[in-house]
Amino acid sequence: MPVQYTIYKEQRLVVSTGDGRLTFDDVRAHQDRLLSDPDFNPEFDQLMDFTRFTDVDLSVSEIRMAANRKLFSPTSRRALVVAGTFMYGMARMFQAYYEMSKTASPSGVFRDLPSALKWLGREKLPVLAHDETKRPDTAEDEGKEKTA
Repeated sequence: MPVQYTIYKEQRLVVSTGDGRLTFDDVRAHQDRLLSDPDFNPEFDQLMDFTRFTDVDLSVSEIRMAANRKLFSPTSRRALVVAGTFMYGMARMFQAYYEMSKTASPSGVFRDLPSALKWLGREKLPVLAHDETKRPDTAEDEGKEKTA
């Protein structure tokens, strides 16, 4: 399944979500869409709620390429939330490559959403991107979900 994202301009936050199997093509498409989205601001923070991903089909070199791609500014904070030991290990590998890149900003890997939100300086999310029951109905609403 592709990675989805929602941009909350007022909160200066990008929330990325998805489920199932994560591939390099999914990651690359997500990055491409963010960079071309007129609502995206590289100074925003990012919350990657990847707790619904069950598998990662990325090689070590693909993880390194994804981590090295410049998306966010050095002042942004990026939090990655995962479930399970395998996913945590993969997320830490991404974080390690990201922190070694020339484009790094503060990043953290978490096992639960409240810890990630606290680290990002937020108490709660306005709306989770993968929560279909709370998705805004009109294009004028902030927090439009976008699939990449």
